[in-house]
Amino acid sequence: MSNSPEANALARLVRDGRRYWATPTGQAVRQAERACLGPVCERVFGAHSLELGMGACLADMCPVRHPMRWAPTRELAEQSATLVSPPDALPLPDDCLSLVVIHHLLEVVPDPHHMLQESARVTAHDGRLIIFGWMPIGAGGLARAWPGRRRRVPWRGHWRTPGRLKDWLAFVDFEIERVDYCSFHLPGSVPRNTLLETLGRRYNLPLGDSYMIQARRKPQLAQTQPPRLAFTRPFGGAALGATRLRQSPEPERMLEVD
Repeated sequence: MSNSPEANALARLVRDGRRYWATPTGQAVRQAERACLGPVCERVFGAHSLELGMGACLADMCPVRHPMRWAPTRELAEQSATLVSPPDALPLPDDCLSLVVIHHLLEVVPDPHHMLQESARVTAHDGRLIIFGWMPIGAGGLARAWPGRRRRVPWRGHWRTPGRLKDWLAFVDFEIERVDYCSFHLPGSVPRNTLLETLGRRYNLPLGDSYMIQARRKPQLAQTQPPRLAFTRPFGGAALGATRLRQSPEPERMLEVD
């Protein structure tokens, strides 16, 4: 994978993303999203977690014993606990992670459906799947209208609403618990306006640059098996009058037809 054309394309994308998240604007957005994620992380406990993204670690405040990062190539692995793999083919067993964070990758990866499917597969039944995405109708969405911006990070790719991702999550048997909106500012300004951020977070207005989806696996309803009816001997001719009807699993109850 490390030397494949797909890995090289992802590596270029991650390098571009890291340059953006190191800018003052990227750091301001990250701080706003980290403030949204903090209360969620306080309620997540477990052995393992995975964060898939291009910027600096966002969920490092979570009390998970073994947090892992992701990278498409070994050269981009910044720490020892890094999973080097395609984002749509994670080399992990099913239901093994207490927390999975997808940070602005579904917009730009070549196969977002399979990436979401893989992320859902490795999330434990009682775990959390967190998705950060860019809001199409926020101030950042309006900035995409400038010529040439859609070819650069963060404006490139396909921006989807939480409603659209709700349908995607339903396909992998997950449901949205809550959507929080982050990074509020006026068009053309850096998202560091404390007043707008406070009001936007308080009323959870869908006008921020980004959103955070909290999703969990749908509860499985218990399958109730109807009682089976069994006959002690087959129907037919004179034997019908002597046929006994037995209801399992309670064999002591019999209905005699004479």
